[in-house]
Parts: sequence; C-alpha cells; structure tokens
Amino acid sequence: MCRWLAYSGTPVLLETILYRPRHSLIDQSLHARLGVETTNGDGFGVGWYADARDGPGVIRDVSPAWNNRNLREIASHVRSPLFFAHIRASTGTAVQQTNCHPFRHGRWMWMHNGAITDFHRLRRDLALAVDPVLFSQIEGSTDSEIMFFLALTFGLDQDPPGAVARMTGLVERLGREHGVRFPLQMTVAVTDGERTWAFRHSSEGNSRSLFFSSRVETLRKLHPDVTFLQEVSDGTRLIVSEPLGDLPGAWNEVPEGSYLVVHPGTDEPGRDHLRAFTPAEP
Repeated sequence: MCRWLAYSGTPVLLETILYRPRHSLIDQSLHARLGVETTNGDGFGVGWYADARDGPGVIRDVSPAWNNRNLREIASHVRSPLFFAHIRASTGTAVQQTNCHPFRHGRWMWMHNGAITDFHRLRRDLALAVDPVLFSQIEGSTDSEIMFFLALTFGLDQDPPGAVARMTGLVERLGREHGVRFPLQMTVAVTDGERTWAFRHSSEGNSRSLFFSSRVETLRKLHPDVTFLQEVSDGTRLIVSEPLGDLPGAWNEVPEGSYLVVHPGTDEPGRDHLRAFTPAEP
C-alpha cells in the first residue's frame, strides 16, 4: 500500500513537514509502522498550491523518496499553505511516473492509499463509466487514477462527498457483479486548493489507518515549548496515514466509514469535523 499526508494552514516550507518530524513521511518511506508494507519505495509525489485561485504544481518520480535529491531541494525552497505528499508501494501496477500520486485535474488534486481488489477484472467496466470528455486525460494505469476520474465524472466540482460516495458505490457494485467479496479499500484525500476532504472506507469495514491533528490552540496549551505550534495559525491541520511523531494529544484517528472536511482561514467550532460516509449508487 502507501503512506500520505495533507497539510493546510499557515504557509510553511515543505521540508518542515516532510523531513523534520521524528517519524516524517520520508522516514515512513523506509520505516512505516502502520502500513501493510514497511518500505514504500515505488515512487513519490508532492503537489502544492501557491495560491488557491491557481491549480497546483506537482512533481512525481519513480525513485524512492528517501534519497531523491530533487525532492530535498524543492522541499527546502517551496513554501505553501496547502500541499499533498505521497509515497508509493505498488499493488501490482507498473512503477512509472504517471502512476505516482497525487493526481491532478484543473484545480483538483487526489491521492489514495488502498486498492480495488482484482482491479484487472473490473478495469474495463470502470473505465467505460468515465466521462468520455475526461477519459483521454487519464495518463497512468492505476486503480487510484480511475477512482479520481470517476469522482470527477460523478460531480466532484459540485459535491465532493457525494461524488466520492457515487464512485465508491459503483466500484462496490461492479466488484460484487464480478464475484469480488470486498472490492474496495481506501483512504483518499482530495482538495480544490481551499478545502480538503479525507475519506476512510473499505468494503470489509477494516480500512487502512488515517489520523488528523488536534486543534492548534489545544496543542499550544499542552505543549507551550513546541516552537512550531507558536508559529502556525489556529486553523492549521494535518491529515496523515500515520502520526509523524509521538507528541501526546496531537493525533486523532479518523473513524471507520467517515470523512473529514478541513477549511483553513478561521478556527470556528465545527469548521472542520467528521461526518459519516456511505457509498451511493451513481
């Protein structure tokens, strides 16, 4: 499987999140604790926004994240208020640049950990469900990219949670029709450059790990000596496949069958919270 993180809040250098924490995503590329595989060395990707009005910049490469000099160089010079980072462990599709996450379309970015079970059997039917206008823009061969373009087909621009629910419903229905008992395993992050949605769902009710950071104002009270917490806004949030460190009170598990919405800018009660996630028929 894979490991990923999504950051939104006060603009920071990418290296602050990707490299500096004790159990950073770069460390997880070699020493994941909660993933199916310990090593995630089948490529990486980073996507970031300089301005929410513009689309994201994306870099992807098939080399392991832990020794990529270009990633280190970019991370020490790029500052962003919202970015995605992903390290890949292939579930069977080719190790190639177009199969590395995050995937991009217009202002949208998408990344995924998990798999469509027996994807090779479902692939044709799923591909035929993609809007023909969008189909030619699919570059790679992964189930993750097909999931993204199905969500775009089913109305991601208008209703992100509904679009992901309809994508999930289609995958599970086609899987059952092909005799697949548990068709889908996913933790997904998707953003339009302003809001970020993170979903945790699997057909068997045993999804891959997913966590989100506690409110900054709460963490400041618990850890007044942590400099980073003094430098970022109350609206800063991290969503991660596994915690980046062992700071007490910092991490909360996203419950099974739910999704989280994060919108930076203000830190009003209820601004970001968990909601139930249920697959839906397209």
